[in-house]
Amino acid sequence: MVCPCDWPEPVVRVQSLSDSGESIIPARYIKPPSDRPSLNSSPDINIPLIDLSGLTDGDLSFREATLKQISDACREWGFFQVINHGLRPELVDGAREIWREFFHESMDVKQKYANSPKTYEGYGSRLGLQKGAVLDWSDYYFLHYLPSSLKDHNKWPENPSSLREVVEEYSKEIVRLGNVLLEVFSINLGLRHDYLRNAFGGEDVGACLRVNFYPKCPQPDLTLGLSSHSDPGGITFLLPDENVSGLQVRRDQQWITVKPVRHGIIVNIGDQIQVISNAIYKSVEHRVIVNPNKERVSLAYFFNPKSNLLIHPAPGLITRETPSLYPTMTFDEYRLFIRTRGPQGKSQVESLKSRG
Repeated sequence: MVCPCDWPEPVVRVQSLSDSGESIIPARYIKPPSDRPSLNSSPDINIPLIDLSGLTDGDLSFREATLKQISDACREWGFFQVINHGLRPELVDGAREIWREFFHESMDVKQKYANSPKTYEGYGSRLGLQKGAVLDWSDYYFLHYLPSSLKDHNKWPENPSSLREVVEEYSKEIVRLGNVLLEVFSINLGLRHDYLRNAFGGEDVGACLRVNFYPKCPQPDLTLGLSSHSDPGGITFLLPDENVSGLQVRRDQQWITVKPVRHGIIVNIGDQIQVISNAIYKSVEHRVIVNPNKERVSLAYFFNPKSNLLIHPAPGLITRETPSLYPTMTFDEYRLFIRTRGPQGKSQVESLKSRG
C-alpha cells in the first residue's frame, strides 16, 4: 500500500475557525449523535496514580508494590498516571508552554511547516485520508526523534528560539522512561527483563511526538478534539494540560474524564504491546473532548517498535489454553493499515484477530 502525498481536500486550520468568533461550527466537525461527547463523567473516578520512585529507592517491598500497581493498571485499565518519573518539573512545564507559544505564532510562520499524509511530519489539522470524513476539532504538530535517520531538525519549528533544545531534552527523557517501563512490563509478564526492549529493536526503537492544540470550541457538545481510537504503537506518554481536562478513557462502557496531576505524565498501552502480551495488557479506546472557554495543549509521545521488525505474541505467553490471538505483522504494515483510516475506535487492533 502506497501512502498518498497530499490530502483529499483543502486543509482548514481549526485555530482559524475558532479565532473567527463564529458561534456555529462547520458541519464537517459535527459528529453523529452516537459519537458525541458525554460530559457527565463521575468526578470520583480517575485512572490509577503510580509513584515511580518505588522502582529506585532501594526498599524491596516498595518496589514490589510499585510493580504490582503497574501490572494491575496495564491489565485492568490500559492507562495510568505517573509521578516522580525523573523528568525535571521545569522541563515538563517548559515543554508544554513552548509549544503553546508556537501555536500562537502567525499563520504564515506555521504554514511553513504544513504537513502531508506521506509522513504526517509538520503542522497538520487532520488525520486519515477518507474524503468527506467528519473531522476533529484540533490542530497538531508531528515530528520524528528516533530512529536518528528520520530526525531532521529543519522540520522542527525554528521559533520559539529554544524550542528545538527543549524538545531534544524532553525526548531523551521520554526514551529513558520508555526503556524503564519496557523492562517493568517484561518482568510483570513473566518474560526475560529485556524481552520487550529486544522485541522493540533494542537501541533502534522509534520515538515520535504529536503536539495537540485544541482551540476553544463554541459547540463542544457536537464535536470531539480527537475521535475515539486506540493507539497503534507501543507505549504512549501524554503530557496533559494541567489546567484543562480533555482526555476521556473508555471503561466498562463509560467514558472517564482523566484528571491530570501536577507534573504527572499519563501512560497508556498501545496496540503493539497488546499484541506482544497476547491481550494480557489492554490497548484501550480513548478520545478527547474540547472546551468552550479554554484552549488546550498536550504532548503525546509515541514509543514504538522498530518499524520493520515482525511483531507477534511472545512465545512464552502462548499455551494450549491461551493460543496466539494475532498474526505476525511489522509495525510499518500495521501503521500504514491504520493511517489511511484515521481514528477508528478499538477495532484497530481487534480487527487483526480475524486475519490470524
